[in-house]
Amino acid sequence: MDIKEMNFKLVAILQDWDPFNMGEEAYDTEIADVVQAVHDMHHPSDLAKRIQAIYEFSYEQWIPLQECIKISYKLLAVKMEASCTI
Repeated sequence: MDIKEMNFKLVAILQDWDPFNMGEEAYDTEIADVVQAVHDMHHPSDLAKRIQAIYEFSYEQWIPLQECIKISYKLLAVKMEASCTI
């Protein structure tokens, strides 16, 4: 899987997540920021805290860290899958 395909998968996961029930197209800016964070981070809890901060900054609403950790594991699994393919 190349970077472009990985990014598409990450975006699809984040669109499906929809933490504030606003519809999948409500989070374009946040999704872009989270995809970048996935590329930069490797630990689920660090990524989860970054995800929480990104969405809180934009929407002034707090997402429980446990929810962010769940999504961070999904995102990092895609990243690992992409790095393991030849």
